Amino acid sequence: MEHQAGKRTVIFHYHLFKNAGTSLDALLIDYFKDKWVTQEFSGQHAINRQEVKNWIESNPEALCFSSHTAHLPTAQVAQTEVLPVIFVRHPLDRIASAYSFERKQGSNGFGSVLARNTTLAGYIETRLSLPHDFQCRNFHVANFARMFPANTGDDLTRALRAIEELPFVGVVERFGDSLTQLDAWLETKGFSNMNLKPVEKNVSRDLSQPIDARIAEIKSQIGDEVFQQLLIANEADMALYNAALAKSIANDTPEH
Repeated sequence: MEHQAGKRTVIFHYHLFKNAGTSLDALLIDYFKDKWVTQEFSGQHAINRQEVKNWIESNPEALCFSSHTAHLPTAQVAQTEVLPVIFVRHPLDRIASAYSFERKQGSNGFGSVLARNTTLAGYIETRLSLPHDFQCRNFHVANFARMFPANTGDDLTRALRAIEELPFVGVVERFGDSLTQLDAWLETKGFSNMNLKPVEKNVSRDLSQPIDARIAEIKSQIGDEVFQQLLIANEADMALYNAALAKSIANDTPEH
C-alpha cells in the first residue's frame, strides 16, 4: 500500500505460538495472496531485529509479513510504515493448546517428543523445571518485554508498556471482536474491504466451551498441586493478559 509521496505501508503479524495466528494468517493470505510472505529468524535479539529489517527491505512488493520468531519492537524501515499485529491468549489455555498441538505434531523437536511421551501435567512440570524455557512460564511477558531495553524496567513493566503502546493487540478469547477492531484500524491505513471474519485453522482444543470451563478442565487434568505451580509461574502473564483484555474491551465500538 503506497501513499504520501511513495511511502509504503505494510502489516507485520507477530505470530505467537498457539495464539490463533494460523487462523489470522488464513484471512491475510486470502486478502493479500502472493503479497503475503513468511520467514523465521535467529533467537539472538540484535541479529533478529536486523534480519527482520533486511527482510522487509528486500521484499518491496510484499504488503503483509508473518513470522513466529520475529522480535518486537517493530522494525524501523525507511519510507515504510510497519503496522504491528499481535494476539494474546489466556496463558493456561495457551499452554494446554501447545501441549495438544505438540503431541499431534510428530516432529523430533524437544516439545513434540516430550508431549508424546508424557501427560499434560508431566509436560508442564518438565518445562517449568527448565529455567530458560518460557513455553509454560510467562510466555507472553517474555515476548512483549523485548519491545523495550532491559534497563527500562522489569519484564512485566516493559511488557505492560508494550500492551499500552502497541496500536493493536488482539485477544484470542475475543477473536471476532478483535478482528472487527483490526479491520477498522487497517481501513484507516488504506487496507479497505478486508472484511475479516473468524475462521478456525490449526485448532488444538475445543474452543466452544467458555474459558472458565476450559481452565477448570485443565485443573482437573493436572491436579491441584501442578495447577498451583502453573498459576504461580504465570502470575505476570495473567496480569499482562488482563491488561490486554481490558484494552480490547475498552476499544470496542459502541453499537448505535
